[in-house]
Amino acid sequence: MSVNLASARISRGLPQAAVACVAVVALAFLLPGEGYYLNILMQAATYAIAVSGLVVVLGYCGQISIAQAAFFGIGAYGVGIGMVDFGIGFFPAMLLGVAAAGLSGLLLGLGSLRLGGHYLAMVTISFQQILTLFLTNWISFTHGPDGIRGIPRPSLMGVSFASGHAFLALCLVFLVLSTLTIWRLKTGRLGRAMQAVRDNELAAGTCGINVFSTKVIAFGISAVMGGIGGALFAGGFQYISPDQFSFSESIVLLTMALLGGVQSPFGSLVGTMVLVILPEWLRFLQQIYLAVYGAAVILIMVFLPDGLWGLMLSRVIRRAKPIEGSVEPLPLLSERAAASNDYVLKVEGLAKHFGGVKALDGVDLAVRRGTVHALIGPNGSGKSTFINVVTGLYRPTAGKVTFTGQDITHAQPHERNRAGLARTFQNIRVFRGMTVLDNVMVGAERPGNDIAENPAAVVERALAALDFVDLRGDAHRQVGALSYGHQRYVEIARALASSPQTLLLDEPAAGLNLTEKHELGELLKRLGGHGLTILIIDHDMNLVEQVADHITVLNFGRRIADGTPSAVLANPDVVAAYLGEPRHEAA
Repeated sequence: MSVNLASARISRGLPQAAVACVAVVALAFLLPGEGYYLNILMQAATYAIAVSGLVVVLGYCGQISIAQAAFFGIGAYGVGIGMVDFGIGFFPAMLLGVAAAGLSGLLLGLGSLRLGGHYLAMVTISFQQILTLFLTNWISFTHGPDGIRGIPRPSLMGVSFASGHAFLALCLVFLVLSTLTIWRLKTGRLGRAMQAVRDNELAAGTCGINVFSTKVIAFGISAVMGGIGGALFAGGFQYISPDQFSFSESIVLLTMALLGGVQSPFGSLVGTMVLVILPEWLRFLQQIYLAVYGAAVILIMVFLPDGLWGLMLSRVIRRAKPIEGSVEPLPLLSERAAASNDYVLKVEGLAKHFGGVKALDGVDLAVRRGTVHALIGPNGSGKSTFINVVTGLYRPTAGKVTFTGQDITHAQPHERNRAGLARTFQNIRVFRGMTVLDNVMVGAERPGNDIAENPAAVVERALAALDFVDLRGDAHRQVGALSYGHQRYVEIARALASSPQTLLLDEPAAGLNLTEKHELGELLKRLGGHGLTILIIDHDMNLVEQVADHITVLNFGRRIADGTPSAVLANPDVVAAYLGEPRHEAA
């Protein structure tokens, strides 16, 4: 029996979307009258679409954006100007407005996403303010502070949406489709890449994810969702003005996302409905209703960090059942290959200087294919700097790095991973906001992997990697809930799922107890003889002697010994610099 989670998810999602669309359309036509509450629901629906964009950029990708009202306004003005000034139809005008919003989001992302934190927030605020000034002062194009009136509602294939009920139904259909699309995005390849970037950018890059491109795409999707919401808003209320898309509205949209739960589009829907409808429910309190409303919002955000949707999920969700069904073992386990004299990784004259400190000073190292090569040395000898330079996290001051015959000295981390160079970290870098299975699937989806484009095969490869480290039973657990040692195994499984040619292990035994170290040694020995090349850095000499075919020793950034374990560990320079005493005396 095989496992096929991806196709099962797709087959469940399509009927759900159809049923939801039919339900919301029926709901829209059951509402009485054409009055105030119809407009409230129309506002909530259009705002919720825009807020779902914040789920992508903030909830999934972890990037702060306080300009969603700007994209909302671009979509609205695309419809208003297109229909009133140029006489084009609603849906072509909507397409133009959404395209303009998406392009603005991409350009904003390209220009600002190398920043982070409060700097990124300041850039998005500036963009929001600039757009507000643009809409207010370019009177000949935007109609200035007076806004655009008389925006007609559309008709499509003989069906008129001129009535409030019909247009609300249209808004609700867009809302359902956008909510389900953003929900599906999270469980797909791009969504996992965004979450990996959110949780740990360094680890994401070394898993083959182009971090910058992923951020830009997230900004673009967020802007498109804002544009769709704005376009529908313009058609629904038939009047728009600059003050409807100001900085304060961006704060409102952000509050809606945080209040409902920024990790899910369903949370953003809940937050939007609460912030739009709650003031109406509290109006019976007359003068103090705004104070009660504000206090309620503050208390929810302080005491429910995961939002209202997070609270609801915690009450109804039970631990998922273990994934049953057999899968093919990792491909490398079916291969048999002895060590060869070909060099898969070659480093020549590698240097890395931090100011006047020479962390690496002309290091030469060659790793033969199919071997376990250990790099050892005392603290501060340059081992971690070496692996960070080899994997592209640091730029070398001098020297050359060659992998499988290709010069990768100046390649980006994701480019090196795509070439088949995988790594783990001394300080564990797992994606804590994701499940164990999703963590390993990120590795399996490495561009260039043989199964990266096949969702079902990705799941099976990830499960095979979890089988190898004996963690399948924890597949649906949050990785942050695992013990330190098991998180280390998740990191190794993630690397193995990418089917690398060479695996770099940066102190994999750090923080493990004796039992876990023994298990790690057995795991590494099981990888031996399968053609996988391993470069391991560790202080545990028992582990090194147990698994290494070749050892290189660094001290003060220079190579002081290189050879077989027996020869290196008997070298007087190694004894003096690292072991501190002759090996036979230590024994």
